[in-house]
Amino acid sequence: MKICISSEGNTLDSKIDPRFGRCQTFIIVDTETMAFEAVDNAGTQASGGAGIQAGQLVASRGAKAVLTGNVGPNAFQTLQAGGIAIYTGVSGTVREAVEGFKKGLYQATGGPTAASKAGMK
Repeated sequence: MKICISSEGNTLDSKIDPRFGRCQTFIIVDTETMAFEAVDNAGTQASGGAGIQAGQLVASRGAKAVLTGNVGPNAFQTLQAGGIAIYTGVSGTVREAVEGFKKGLYQATGGPTAASKAGMK
């Protein structure tokens, strides 16, 4: 299964970015092989619509789940519409998050965990 982790860097040992829509990088990981692809997030500096753009990007890469710190309402709706499970409150490294996911340590989030535009700096 392909999953997406919001990341501060482009490796499995990068820290998880607590922001979804405005994270630096998305790491798309195949949970069976641990093969991964790092995708730069063009929405990091967007004035609006970052969550929607991020959700569409993740869906276009075939991810079935997202692991992140927080997700705003627009991203949540976009991911949910794409049938993508959302797991929030995740921290540590990308590798640790994938291992935790594989062990069933996380529960899917039932709604947004951040306000709109909360990830703007």
